[in-house]
Amino acid sequence: MSLRKIRSRSFNGSRHSSKRDARLRPGWRSLLQRFARDESGSYVIVSALLMPVLVGTAGLGTEVGWWYYKHKNMQSAADSGAVSAATAVSAGGDLRSEANAVTANYGYANAVENVTITVNQPPTTGNYATNAQAIEVIVSQPQQRLLSSLFGSDPVVITARAVALPNSGTGCVLALNSSASPAVNVSGSNQLNLIKCNLYSNSSGSPSLNVAGSATVSANQVGVVGDVSGASNITATNGVRTHMRPISDPYANVSPPSEPSCDNKKYTINANGKTNSLSPGCYSGNITVNAGATLNLSAGIYYLDGANLSVSGNATITGTGVTLVFTGSGSNWGTASIGSNAIIDLTAPTTGSTKGIVMYGDRSMPAGTAFNLTGGSTQNFGGAIYLPKANLSFSGGNGTSTSCTKIIADTLTFTGTSNLQVNCSALGTATIGSQTAQLVE
Repeated sequence: MSLRKIRSRSFNGSRHSSKRDARLRPGWRSLLQRFARDESGSYVIVSALLMPVLVGTAGLGTEVGWWYYKHKNMQSAADSGAVSAATAVSAGGDLRSEANAVTANYGYANAVENVTITVNQPPTTGNYATNAQAIEVIVSQPQQRLLSSLFGSDPVVITARAVALPNSGTGCVLALNSSASPAVNVSGSNQLNLIKCNLYSNSSGSPSLNVAGSATVSANQVGVVGDVSGASNITATNGVRTHMRPISDPYANVSPPSEPSCDNKKYTINANGKTNSLSPGCYSGNITVNAGATLNLSAGIYYLDGANLSVSGNATITGTGVTLVFTGSGSNWGTASIGSNAIIDLTAPTTGSTKGIVMYGDRSMPAGTAFNLTGGSTQNFGGAIYLPKANLSFSGGNGTSTSCTKIIADTLTFTGTSNLQVNCSALGTATIGSQTAQLVE
């Protein structure tokens, strides 16, 4: 074959190949374009790319959820530990031993599995850091990181904290009204001295307790459901607490026996140089003890059914093992009025249905029924004055170490100088205030 033919064939072959490539090129281009536009199955690729992120997020969320769960359990342990420790202190126990024992019951034993139980009195931080009675319990435990180790290598320390205050149950004044403003009032230049005992007001009013003018209140502790006006005039060894839970009526379930038939005679005791006497029973006529006169009440229960007891200044009334029950019906209810400088020396019975109660007011009498016990320093009631519906004005007590007077009324106004001290173990009066400590933080 000649060289010309070979060249001619080669040339023709190349020409045909170029034409074929030109014909095929648009098809490949279209195929590539369709492939680029085709989204079917792309979620698989996207999911594969995001799977590590999704798994990591779920794992980290689970880890954080575990931390929250641990904190919730720790908080329960800290709360119970603080309340138990403060309660133990009230009973003379060891606060640290009690706190450690309680938190261990929740699975947080001190120095076990890196758990740390810290007990402070007073607290190192918070609103009660200056209160010497407050007890702080802190529970902490480091948690090893899992996926969160991507963000740090140190363990995550979970901590829970609680603060509780002891409640010694040594209340000596309680206002039961839930809304009066105020339910307890000390004003003018009056002084209320509660020696080693507490004042409570169940009123949510603002104020619940009012200390106005140059009046002063001195107490072991003051606790009210509402607010306090004149807090700067209050001296309280264990602090002034507002917005606390109401205190239960300690005599809510106590009632005297049914009253006997009543004597409707009026009794007026005049100064005659001798001691006059009355016996237990029911009296529907007023009993009046005039200035200079002396009346002795024999032991027992005295029902004043619609009758008033009136004791003038410088008059004397005495009795041991006595309960005065003020009752009535309709608009006729018995009350008491004791004048300044009257000599009162009445002591409650130590046994029976009215044990520890020296004065009892019927719960059915209208709220706000007036009682005036304003004899002053010579007026001493041994036991509980329980007048749950009375608006009581009170001034009395000499504050001696052997005295025992507890006052429970609907509302209270203190006049003059009042000195109360609770030393009631011999009389068996009911406790005002819970023995259990209260959680405050």
